[in-house]
Amino acid sequence: MHDPRTRKETASRRFLLLQGLMGPFFRRVGMGLRKAGYEVYKINFNGGDQLFWRLPNGIDYTGDGEHWPVFLADVIERYNITDVMLFGDCRPMHRAAIALCGHRHIPVHVFEEGYIRPDWVTLEIGGVNGHSTLPRDPEWYREEAARLPPMPEHRPVPSSFRRRALEAVAYNAADILSRWYFRKWKDYRPWHPWAEGIGWLKRLRNRKTAEIRTQNIMETIADSGRPYMIFPLQLDADAQVRLHSGFAGMEPAIRYVIQSFAAHAPAETVLLIKEHPLDNGLRDWRSLIADIARENGVEQRVYYIETGDIALLVQKARGVVTINSTTGTLALASGIPVLTLGEAVYNIPQITDQVDLDTFWVRPTPPDRATYDAFRRVLIDRCLIAGGFFSEEGQNQLVAGVLKRLSKVTVPERIIPAVAPPPEKGLSLPTVRVPTKPASYIVQSSVVTHDKV
Repeated sequence: MHDPRTRKETASRRFLLLQGLMGPFFRRVGMGLRKAGYEVYKINFNGGDQLFWRLPNGIDYTGDGEHWPVFLADVIERYNITDVMLFGDCRPMHRAAIALCGHRHIPVHVFEEGYIRPDWVTLEIGGVNGHSTLPRDPEWYREEAARLPPMPEHRPVPSSFRRRALEAVAYNAADILSRWYFRKWKDYRPWHPWAEGIGWLKRLRNRKTAEIRTQNIMETIADSGRPYMIFPLQLDADAQVRLHSGFAGMEPAIRYVIQSFAAHAPAETVLLIKEHPLDNGLRDWRSLIADIARENGVEQRVYYIETGDIALLVQKARGVVTINSTTGTLALASGIPVLTLGEAVYNIPQITDQVDLDTFWVRPTPPDRATYDAFRRVLIDRCLIAGGFFSEEGQNQLVAGVLKRLSKVTVPERIIPAVAPPPEKGLSLPTVRVPTKPASYIVQSSVVTHDKV
């Protein structure tokens, strides 16, 4: 028999989903929430969002950025939203939503690529990375970890590059074909969706050639016996780079790293610059890096690799230089020295090297194992969900973990006047199209507490 208190809790929570990852993940989360008894709404900003939602209570926003806060406030009030969910806290629409929800004491559940890779996804309240509320005190992590129970067994899940590429192409195609309707939509990414879709198809077509190039480079380095450092690229449009570092994009970061490497790294050391697995292929990083290396006289010591398991690559590296990539945590888990050039949730004394880049090439310092293990344990407990975006098995595990984590977020009730329209009238917001009928719940959140899992 179901506990009536559980039914009351689910009935009183009403989730509003904003933009998710390109693909069906948010639909899967929405289905899970609905099955658990929650009321779920989703705002679509473009045709790609529409394509991958296809559930009741989809709300189309066809306005611009200026009118977005007013529109969002109206949706929240009309449907008594208690929780907001989104992927990526730096997108302009999402930043405005987080600010508005902060004033109204509504929790915002933020998804992002996992702080720890692979097989983990970040889910944190309020913000991630540079916006995370996690402290930077190593002693705090040691104390918190000591209170936690043993970790359950963690099993890897499959991930398909082909699936990633095809979902991105489908999303961008739907975006393009619906621009007549979403006329005021402005993508936070700098590329036209058609160009990005073509870029993904080219990457998919050329993947075998890229794998052969990478294999040849790694064999050359292995035969030479020379030590190597790794600099993993992040996406050029990644707001984590543009908002949480001093770089306006990846090109100035690449120039900075190579110039420092050429001037200060030991002559026998090699630098591997690794392509991001979700790069859309629109920038020719291989040619750009070759030109910058040549300008600095290190063309024989700087290599660009396009594929390969980064978890295995970092295990043999002398050190890792990153802006704030999750590759840093992979290296730290293997005891490899890491230097961050931007704001990263794991940039903590005794975990990452706190020296400048010029010194790091010469004297990299590995992490303190006990401190990193404590940090990792707390991070998994508070911010990570096991699973992945790009396989059925990964998403099944992820959605189950998300529902479990959300059940640990307690939202005390506050009765307010019902403002939703009667069910028989449907939903009728200005510049909104919602084909389904809402229930007339009258519960709204006022305080949020986050219990440990």
